[in-house]
Amino acid sequence: MKGSYARLTQPMVRDGGRLVPASWDEALDRAAKGFRAVTLRHGPDAVGHFSCSKATNEVNYLLQRFARSVIGTNNIDSCNRT
Repeated sequence: MKGSYARLTQPMVRDGGRLVPASWDEALDRAAKGFRAVTLRHGPDAVGHFSCSKATNEVNYLLQRFARSVIGTNNIDSCNRT
């Protein structure tokens, strides 16, 4: 990356403590496995979700549906109320 404000152009995953480029399928699979591992080990309430006030209502709705239906938690917050 050039400069400290350069944007990522592809997903990155940790491999031995360092970030390496990955495909979208690999990155999403790792994220799903991470959520699954935490919820199996510590329960669904070990995961929390935080949404942004700049996100659309549709994106915020999808986040709360994901948290409640997929993860099984009501731990959802937003900076909309500040």
